[in-house]
Amino acid sequence: MAAVDVVGAQYVHNLIIPVDVLSLDEVRTRTGRNRMEVAYLNAVLVGCTTVRPPTDDNGATATVIARILPEYRRRGLGTRLSQRALGQARALDAQVIETVVLASNPDGLRFAEHHGFTEIERYLLRENDTVPWIDLRLT
Repeated sequence: MAAVDVVGAQYVHNLIIPVDVLSLDEVRTRTGRNRMEVAYLNAVLVGCTTVRPPTDDNGATATVIARILPEYRRRGLGTRLSQRALGQARALDAQVIETVVLASNPDGLRFAEHHGFTEIERYLLRENDTVPWIDLRLT
């Protein structure tokens, strides 16, 4: 497996998820348990994906996340990244596929719903959080 561009993954994540900023060490740790890829278009960073594989704790559920930088949205890049990540989840024998979107990201929520995901839960991660996370399941 090729090394993930952790700086690129961190940049995309932190730009799109500013309420849950990750350090480089946190991104490195996540690459050890998840499948992560960074996407480029003509050598320009445009997005990243994370596939959280099924574990004993979550049964046969995988979580697939595709993030595209705002200036590259609505060009089909998110669809291509999402399809690749869904293929990875299925190759890991996922029986259920979910995604998670921050409620302050209406583009991400519309994208997920347009691609067959249905909201199953909204929640706050920490007591002082004000923006909920939305879990969606592929139907």
